[in-house]
Amino acid sequence: MNYTLAKSVFENYLSQYDRTNDKVRLKTAHTFGVVKQAEDIARRMDLSPEDIELARLIALLHDIGRFEQLKCFDSFEPDTMDHAAYGVELLFEKGMIRDFISEGTYDSIIRTAIAKHSDLALENITDERTLMHARLIRDADKLDNCRVKLYDAVETLTDVSAEELGSQEITPVIYDTIFQNRCILSSDRVTKMDYWVSYIAYFFDINFSASFDIIAEKDYLRRIVNRIPYSNPKTAKEMAEIFKYLENFIQTHTSAGSVNSKTI
Repeated sequence: MNYTLAKSVFENYLSQYDRTNDKVRLKTAHTFGVVKQAEDIARRMDLSPEDIELARLIALLHDIGRFEQLKCFDSFEPDTMDHAAYGVELLFEKGMIRDFISEGTYDSIIRTAIAKHSDLALENITDERTLMHARLIRDADKLDNCRVKLYDAVETLTDVSAEELGSQEITPVIYDTIFQNRCILSSDRVTKMDYWVSYIAYFFDINFSASFDIIAEKDYLRRIVNRIPYSNPKTAKEMAEIFKYLENFIQTHTSAGSVNSKTI
């Protein structure tokens, strides 16, 4: 594996897209952000140099299908295109994977990790190493999405202003899903506030204590929640309740929290 070479090939691939477009720019920055997060998680887990490099390569390629989705539909919505499936088609059906890595040793792991990185839940992976990498890319993806939700324009993320977002309500099914420790189905989201809540509900799908450590260290939950001015009193009350519940969930899943819970 040669990540430097793979990165050069990826940059060349992006040259066919409008990199001045806000959404293309967002996804480009996200890709390299996920690479950074994947490496951080892998090092905290004391993985081998080979698995660290493999994690970086998977992160580099995980959203390759997003760019064609944006080109065709100018949207991230799942009903426009299954970007993970298209990424697998590009890489493995059309053979592009050989441009990024010459050997086929890791193809099965890379393919499965990319194919399943945006699934609601991981299922039907029996190989331990493949499962680890599938979990790792999902964690890294979510951690960089925290950065995205903090620093990119709210309008780019939701198509409405922060003020308009905070005036909307959270639909009951979305609110109730939080207290069932579940991620939110795309099809259940109705209001833009539902979307915003879904961006923090994905903490329920974090796999490794190392990832929870990063979330706690960066104070991601509080910072994302506080980014929006909740002018709707009902929404403000419900977001305070959601924050308190998720904060406790995160703390109990950090390295320290996991140790304490085992001790008790």
